[in-house]
Amino acid sequence: MKKIEAIIRKTRFEDVKETLLQSDIDWFEYHNVHGIGQSRQERIYRGVQYSTDVIERVALTIVCRDQFVEPTLKVILNVAHTGEVGDGRIFVSDVIDTWSIRTGENGDTVLRDKK
Repeated sequence: MKKIEAIIRKTRFEDVKETLLQSDIDWFEYHNVHGIGQSRQERIYRGVQYSTDVIERVALTIVCRDQFVEPTLKVILNVAHTGEVGDGRIFVSDVIDTWSIRTGENGDTVLRDKK
């Protein structure tokens, strides 16, 4: 099992979410996050000066069986890509075990199969 953590532009989240759901990736966690990127500039928008130091992003967390890692990564990479600095990052790590609180089962059988 793998854990995929992706930090993407907030503006690309809805498209990524819809494409993941259409690809039968039916469970993931997401939350709004703030980060500091490499680009630090002052910008003016509608007469108000603001700093680009703090960047609003959405963090996705997906735990899946090994065979679903590649398709999941392809969705995120293709849909979240704009080609501009700040598109985000994806981190993949091993998951040693998982448990269902409701049933007490453990292992990758706890994860639902693709339809």
